[in-house]
Amino acid sequence: MASKKKKTSAGKIVLFVAEILILVALLVVMWLVLKTTDKEEGVQKVSIDEKEIEVALPEEVKENEAMKGYRNIALFGVDSRTGQLDSKTRSDTIIIASINQDTKEVKLVSVYRDSYLNIDPGKTNSYDKCNSAYAYGGADRAIKMLNANLDLNITDFITIGFEGLRDVVNALGGVYIEVDEEEIKHLNNYQISMVEKMSDVDSYTPVKDTGYQLLDGLQATAYCRIRYTAGNDFKRTERQREVIKACLDVAKTTSVSKLKSACENIFSEVHTSLSLPEILDLLVDVASYEIVDEGGFPSKDHYTTGMIDTKSCVIPVDLQTNVVWLHKFLFNEDDYKPSANISEYSDEIKRQASKYLGSQVEPSDDFGDD
Repeated sequence: MASKKKKTSAGKIVLFVAEILILVALLVVMWLVLKTTDKEEGVQKVSIDEKEIEVALPEEVKENEAMKGYRNIALFGVDSRTGQLDSKTRSDTIIIASINQDTKEVKLVSVYRDSYLNIDPGKTNSYDKCNSAYAYGGADRAIKMLNANLDLNITDFITIGFEGLRDVVNALGGVYIEVDEEEIKHLNNYQISMVEKMSDVDSYTPVKDTGYQLLDGLQATAYCRIRYTAGNDFKRTERQREVIKACLDVAKTTSVSKLKSACENIFSEVHTSLSLPEILDLLVDVASYEIVDEGGFPSKDHYTTGMIDTKSCVIPVDLQTNVVWLHKFLFNEDDYKPSANISEYSDEIKRQASKYLGSQVEPSDDFGDD
């Protein structure tokens, strides 16, 4: 074990939450309820204004037949060390879990936190990085942002802070991940920075070798935070989804005692609009669920990156094209026609981006670390 090291750099160290926690949280809650109690304890159920959210949906979305039969849930990971899960903290992990309720197939889409979108539809000058919507208005506003910019019908969410990740993974016995040479240094550096911030841990186990290996909770958390290799933040979201799949595989076969242990560590770390009966209904056949595909929004073929008003952003080159891609990816919709709102937002994003990036906003694979 390496000993706790002194802080080596100044400034705020931002911990980004891996989406893995959210799926594990759901699985753990289901098993705990099935095996031990029918009481709703620990999880902080949050009431959101579903009627207001539904009223705000465009008619084209309300009448969309292709989305019927799917359960779309917004999963937020927030940078919070104090249990501040309702607002005033950015959702630095945003994922849409789309569940086919007939086939039990699950598709995951990470919405890049720096995506430049309309974060408060209905108001002027409301374009910003999409992760700020949660800070300004909690889950309600973040859900409205996703629905408005992506033509979706989300009414449920789960939010979790980072503190339970290490304990959850440890309770599951760790997860197996392929680690390459480029990742080792950053993985260990992130472990050092986390140990410095945690009051209940003063050491870590360095990862020394490459290859497919078992990572403990701290190591897995650090792995999910890596963004300084090729691919930057885009690659980081891939790592997060990789850990989700690894953890889901473990959770399907793990013992009830381990799931209980994990549950005890995350109950106070979860905010959700779902009640336990709803979670049970959603996951009663958990062994049948399979993550069949995953991706990122905006689509890799339809974004560019650059500075807008001093902010490093991921810019949908054409929001309409990205929404068409998303509906094809999630719901197998051919020739989807975006709502009129999407056209309006798309034009405004192009207009604002062109002021900083020039009249030709072209796709780019380059993305800074800011």
